[in-house]
Amino acid sequence: MSEPAPVPEPVPTDRLHFALPPAYDSAEEERRHRKERLAGALRLFGRYGFEEGVSGHVTVRDPELADCFWANPFGMPFGHITVSDLVLVDGDGRVVEGRHRVNQAAFAIHSNVHRARPEVVAVAHSHTTYGRALAALGEPLAPFTQDACAFYEDHALYDGCTGVVVDAEEAGGIASALGPRKAVILRNHGLLTVGRSVDAAAWWLIALERACEVQLAARAAGKPVPIDHDSALRIRDQLGTDLAAWINYQPLWQEISRAEPDLLS
Repeated sequence: MSEPAPVPEPVPTDRLHFALPPAYDSAEEERRHRKERLAGALRLFGRYGFEEGVSGHVTVRDPELADCFWANPFGMPFGHITVSDLVLVDGDGRVVEGRHRVNQAAFAIHSNVHRARPEVVAVAHSHTTYGRALAALGEPLAPFTQDACAFYEDHALYDGCTGVVVDAEEAGGIASALGPRKAVILRNHGLLTVGRSVDAAAWWLIALERACEVQLAARAAGKPVPIDHDSALRIRDQLGTDLAAWINYQPLWQEISRAEPDLLS
């Protein structure tokens, strides 16, 4: 009987790939990156069924132009959007670059959030199925799972939103309700998340929608056991950062960009 082969030496950690948010050599390079990630996030939202007619929008702040952000064109299916389809909107809701109109509800909500939160790069809003269901109950997300703990004491419930937001006063109310948090549940309406990157904002919306689904399913099945306060805070500190969101989002970006490379055109 031969001797077992020796165990290989471990590969040094500095030779193992671990993706981190990129650095940029110019504003143009950063702009291109943000637009690519915006188109990719919209494609993913389309796959997940997050669009409802012309509702739902994602915006990203331009890295150079003050009070301007890129947004999805009004009326175009998420699954068809490419980088070249995106429109640039100024702080007054006027399209300054692009061939399409912009959803005025997107402008009303997103511009107020962007102005209130200068550190926020991207804002995502959608009328998702389970997000709307939880919003209809008028209740926040509970710490029933470790994934939900990413939002523990870091999301809000806006109690006054009942219809299409087109005026600055109601949009300002949403921004105020959001405050310094990463997400807000809009009663009878849907979900809104923010992040320091498109990747983070998109991941938070996806994660929040799934957490809403789990909460509704758990309540329907029985009496859920919540995670205690101290544990929920500790888990949030581990999973609730924008860096954690960015890392979690990378497999989704790889999937959509490889499966649908035309989004980059």
